[in-house]
Amino acid sequence: QVQLVESGGGLVQAGGSLRLSCAASGRAFSNYHMGWFRQAPGKDRECVATISWSGRFTYYADSVKGRFTISRDNAKNTVYLQMNSLKPEDAAVYYCAADSTSDGARMRPHYWGQGTQVTVSS
Repeated sequence: QVQLVESGGGLVQAGGSLRLSCAASGRAFSNYHMGWFRQAPGKDRECVATISWSGRFTYYADSVKGRFTISRDNAKNTVYLQMNSLKPEDAAVYYCAADSTSDGARMRPHYWGQGTQVTVSS
C-alpha cells in the first residue's frame, strides 16, 4: 500500500508558475514509477507527466511539453511537478499516482492521491 498526498495547488494568473508536490508513504517509494494526472470539469482524466522509478525516463503530454517538468527525490519520497507558463486550459484537479509496472503513456496507476486544485485566471 502506498499513500500519496499532494500539495501546492492554488490560484495563479495566466503565464504564472506553480510547483506541485506529492509526498509518498508506505511501501518503498523508489520501487514505483510516478505520474501526474489531471481532470477538468466535464473532461476525462488525462496523464500529464510521468517519471520512472530511477528518474531516468520522463514522459509528457504534448499539451505541456516545454512548460512542465516532473522530477523526484527518492530520499524524500517526493515527486514534483513544476508548471510554468500556465494557461487557463491547464486548470484542473491534479492527481499524483503510482504504478509499480509501467510508466509513460502506458501507466495504469495502482495508487492515487486525493488531488489538488489548480486554477488559472486569464
